[in-house]
Amino acid sequence: MLRSRSKKESTSLSSPSTRVSFKLPGILLVVGLIVIGVVARFLPYPPNFSPIGAIALFAGATLGSRLRAALIPLTAMFLSDLWLGMHTLMPVVYGCFLLNVWLGSRIQSRLRPLPIAGMSIFGAAFFFIVTNGACWFMSYPLTWAGMVSCYTLAIPFFQNTLMGDLFFSSVLFGSLALAQWRFPALRPVGLPNTHGSVER
Repeated sequence: MLRSRSKKESTSLSSPSTRVSFKLPGILLVVGLIVIGVVARFLPYPPNFSPIGAIALFAGATLGSRLRAALIPLTAMFLSDLWLGMHTLMPVVYGCFLLNVWLGSRIQSRLRPLPIAGMSIFGAAFFFIVTNGACWFMSYPLTWAGMVSCYTLAIPFFQNTLMGDLFFSSVLFGSLALAQWRFPALRPVGLPNTHGSVER
């Protein structure tokens, strides 16, 4: 929702009709989200209580370009995995974060608490089902008992994933809403201002 002074350079973070142009504000946002994602993976917190899912959702909802948005969680994960260690489930994990980017792109024009919470919950549930399905296939007996054991043991991790996605989504989208309230220039193009006219 960054709005410049000229029509040529006008940008928006969430308006579906105007996308963020990849100028300095957009670059800073992308780099900032990647840095947050990388640093957060080295901080002490409960397993799976991570901001990566929320960052992917936020990027998809605010950057306009899905490709650009997808590079944020993928880059943050890859850079941190270079240090933390590669693993066989990386393609599955990365794919789940790409879904979060897509989910974010579905609510670009509806950045309100209920849609954001709904997409966060859906993304966390999808991550739980898909990654543990892959874990069961690769590391457990391919039986009903093996599948039940895999998913049962993963329930505490799902709780952390869900709480982390909801918490960090609240922080990211809440910070954006606060910034737009404090600085009207950050509001999406076409949003009425306090004088009743439309900002351009």
